[in-house]
Amino acid sequence: MRALWFITGLFAVALGLIGIVVPLLPTVPFMILAAFCFSNSSDRWHRWLVNHPVYGPHIRDWRDHGAIRPRAKRLSTVMICAAFGISVLLGVRPVILFVQALVLTCVMIFIWTRPDH
Repeated sequence: MRALWFITGLFAVALGLIGIVVPLLPTVPFMILAAFCFSNSSDRWHRWLVNHPVYGPHIRDWRDHGAIRPRAKRLSTVMICAAFGISVLLGVRPVILFVQALVLTCVMIFIWTRPDH
C-alpha cells in the first residue's frame, strides 16, 4: 500500500510541476495532495515537500489550519474567471456553460470560506 501512496504522491508532484507552466492547472493543491500521499509512504519526501521554501508554507497552512492565503484566493478567482471567459469566447454550448458556472461557483465558495491564516 505504501508503494501506491508513493506513486500517487509522485504523480501529484508531476501534475503540480506541470501546473507551474500550464495556465489554469493549479500547482499548490497538487502539492498538498502529494504531501498527504507522502505522509503515508515516505518520511523523506514528506519532509522535503513540507519544508520546501515555495510550497511548504502553503502546505503547512492547509495542514495546520485548513487555511488558504489571501493572495492565493485572489489568484484562484482570477484564474477561475479566466477559464470561464475562455469557454464563453470559444462558444461552448449554454448547457455546458451552466454546469461549468455552477461547479466553478462552488469551488470559489469553498476557497473564499477557508480561513486566511
